[in-house]
Amino acid sequence: MYSQIAANKRKTIFVMAVFLLLIAAIDWLFKAFVGGSPTIFYGVLVGSLVYAVITYYAGSRMALAVNGAQEIQKSDNPRLWRIIENLAITDGLPMPRVFIMNDPAPNAFATGRDPNHSAVCATSGLLDLMDDSELQGVFAHELGHVKNYDIRVSMIAFALTAVISLIADIIIRMTWFRNDDRENNNQAIMLLAIVAAILAPIVATLIQLAVSRNREYLADATGALTTRYPEGLISALQKLQQTGSVTKKQNTATAHLFFANPLKAHSVSNLFSTHPPLADRIARLQEMGAHA
Repeated sequence: MYSQIAANKRKTIFVMAVFLLLIAAIDWLFKAFVGGSPTIFYGVLVGSLVYAVITYYAGSRMALAVNGAQEIQKSDNPRLWRIIENLAITDGLPMPRVFIMNDPAPNAFATGRDPNHSAVCATSGLLDLMDDSELQGVFAHELGHVKNYDIRVSMIAFALTAVISLIADIIIRMTWFRNDDRENNNQAIMLLAIVAAILAPIVATLIQLAVSRNREYLADATGALTTRYPEGLISALQKLQQTGSVTKKQNTATAHLFFANPLKAHSVSNLFSTHPPLADRIARLQEMGAHA
């Protein structure tokens, strides 16, 4: 289990490094495209930084609000509260705020910028479907996200994607306002910049999804390590294979937070999904259990 966690951390660091290199390449092309003037580029950076800060501090409240999550106390659902409280003690984490989302689909999510400002949410469908060991496995996974600071990583990835997309959009728009003489002197740079502007958002999105997928595997490994009973999480994932996890409220902005993909399937859903296939997650947990 420890080796799986370490491997996923290394993969995530690698993906984030590629992300930063992509931004550096777009930075160079952008400066070349505008004739070396950094004014617009730094304006985009400042705007993206402001957006990232706002998202960092308000993102948790926004995620809970858009999904209609309602905060509960221990007396409202002692079973859920006790399971999360015991897991938090085991992980050495502060007790997170607990929410329930009125939705028949079995699912859950965690949010918050750090363990001291965290929240976990269960759908009503999850509470109805799962037994205690399965529910424990699900929330050991979610608290794994909190423990591993996955939400912070997701926010950083989102902010970097926003920077790339903004720069790419500006490059495309500026092609309509270029001076012909300058274009004749910089045809190669201009062509490279336009190609980068088209491809960069696609690559950035794929990298962001790769970060999210790696974090799901890591949270599974962390959860199994916390409970010392991977069979509970495996059983929960197997139930989701049978029932599905698609929620009534479809929100792409918060889909990456959920325990399993809450969005309706499309023909390219496997490629552009923030979650790895349930079968792959089950197989990895079974392999980890065999080598534990």
